[in-house]
Amino acid sequence: MIPAAIPSPPQGVWYLGPVPLRAYALAILLGIVVAVIMTQRRWKARGGDPEQVLDITFWAVPFGIVGGRLYHVISSPDAYFGAGGDPVRALYIWEGGLGIWGAVALGAVGAYIGCRRAGVSFPVFADALAPGLLVAQAVGRLGNWFNQELFGGPTTLPWGLRIDDAHLPAGFDSGTLFHPTFLYELLWNLAGAALLIWLDRRFRLGHGRVFWLYVVVYTTGRLWIELLRIDPAEMVGPFRLNVWTSIIVGLGALVAFVLVGRRHPGRETTPLLAGADAAPSAEPATPTDPVVTEAPTARTATGEDDGPAGQDDEVAEHDPAR
Repeated sequence: MIPAAIPSPPQGVWYLGPVPLRAYALAILLGIVVAVIMTQRRWKARGGDPEQVLDITFWAVPFGIVGGRLYHVISSPDAYFGAGGDPVRALYIWEGGLGIWGAVALGAVGAYIGCRRAGVSFPVFADALAPGLLVAQAVGRLGNWFNQELFGGPTTLPWGLRIDDAHLPAGFDSGTLFHPTFLYELLWNLAGAALLIWLDRRFRLGHGRVFWLYVVVYTTGRLWIELLRIDPAEMVGPFRLNVWTSIIVGLGALVAFVLVGRRHPGRETTPLLAGADAAPSAEPATPTDPVVTEAPTARTATGEDDGPAGQDDEVAEHDPAR
């Protein structure tokens, strides 16, 4: 009798004529769209223009993809530079493999550039982005499910994941079920996003504290999920590199959250950079600028204009005939 299990998708690529449509890429794109929509709503609530989110996204996404791929290659180098590896495959992003730490790090650089160009505060934008970023990561994990990759060790739990023979690790038979780490992280991220939104509303967090809290929440989940995974990875002592990264980055984010909270306990009143909303100063008039001053007119008893005020007095003084 076959035990209850989560099946793996039968395919992860569809073809529109000669053009391949890969589930991994579609999941990432869908996650980006969801994150943008969520960020636009939160950005508007903080006084920003939703169109600015798109402008900043055009900077953040390319930086994030490059950073994510670089971290993946560095943390799993054997597939590309080890025995039998193919360095050219490091460019094959569609096959899967984007390290979140590199994506967040370089994506933040791109977002910072976009914020500076838009004249808005990067910490305020990061706070608006944080919950949507977690939801985007949750949606992106569906790509790992379609690719049948990054699953955990063997399990007898009823929600174990069934892997096709072509993707089975060496030493396991077709009846083995594995921890669906893609599902664990998906659910953790969605719960974390809901927690961030509630805490932000409850305590009116600002000055980047929502973002630092995002890092704390994510690294906490990623730590125990990473310990379940059996895919090849760079090892540092007894643990995978990503385990150490989760510990170090998570602790650093917790310290930053506390320190920022002490210095800035409230929330910003504007998403703009200091001085970005100041009106431009008027240019001083040049010597060539004509200056016309119209003298007030005096009226006679009949109500008719009688020329510029004081004109009759001057005539009376200098005209003896009058």
